[in-house]
Amino acid sequence: MSPAEIEAFMAALAAAMPEPRGELEHSDPFTLLVAVVLSAQATDVSVNKATRTLFAEAATPAAMAALGEAGIARHIRSIGLWQGKAKNVAALARILLDQHGGQVPTDRAALEALPGVGRKTANVVLNIAFGQETIAVDTHIFRLGNRTGIAPGATPRAVEEALIARIPPAYRRHAHHWLILHGRYVCKARRPECWRGPAASACRYPAKTPPPGAAPTQ
Repeated sequence: MSPAEIEAFMAALAAAMPEPRGELEHSDPFTLLVAVVLSAQATDVSVNKATRTLFAEAATPAAMAALGEAGIARHIRSIGLWQGKAKNVAALARILLDQHGGQVPTDRAALEALPGVGRKTANVVLNIAFGQETIAVDTHIFRLGNRTGIAPGATPRAVEEALIARIPPAYRRHAHHWLILHGRYVCKARRPECWRGPAASACRYPAKTPPPGAAPTQ
């Protein structure tokens, strides 16, 4: 995409969703951090179902550390990879207490040092909890970046860096939400619903999907 096309693409997404929000339920940076750690290879719906009972019992680092690995596991067995996630959540709660005064750190290096926290998780927390202009490239954003032409790249890191470099500053704060929700619900993997996309006219995807019942464009 050209700079003008990227501007038009982001403007269309922003107009369609002026106040985007993530779909993981949380009440503060700590519950967000835990929810994102639990969301690896799991749906937001399944994570929200588990964290409603987990956070009712332990919504602070102190309470989570006291609950312990076994207690956490009791709430999250419906989520994939729950054994490792229970271990990581218990450990990160203890580290927050021991090394960060019970607070979620606001810098990337400290976040990525926590068990179960990689670059993508850190980017989500930095963006949603602390308002930083980061973009977490999951499978949806990776697909969208390459398919639309907004930020082609061979790796998630390459797509992330291209997005940060190419998206106009006015849109960077909420770009993560706009792109992930567009990728999840419109620019789908198997059959993108291009006819519903508010930014379709700016997209460079050559094989846009027509509405159901319409003849494909030649």
